[in-house]
Amino acid sequence: MFLPSSRYANIAQCQMTQPDGSTVNAVKLRMLPVVTGDPTTMTADDHLDIIANQEYGDGTMFWHIADANTELYAPNLLEPWLPNDPSATEITIEVPEQ
Repeated sequence: MFLPSSRYANIAQCQMTQPDGSTVNAVKLRMLPVVTGDPTTMTADDHLDIIANQEYGDGTMFWHIADANTELYAPNLLEPWLPNDPSATEITIEVPEQ
């Protein structure tokens, strides 16, 4: 169902019954791993898939970077990361080793 490089490739799947009696396939909750990595400066023009391609040679591995930086899932949490200078366009993210 998922590509081998997908974040969901090794996650258990299950069937859920909807209130109307129909069934749907679903993946179980995926727990985020604790990872460390190399601090990398990201500017407004950067994209996680491009950084993943540069670091890993595969842009579809962007989710490894997102998992290492859970703040990326909730942009309102990025505010403390931003420097005091409102014109700054850089943040530092972790790029985990593969």
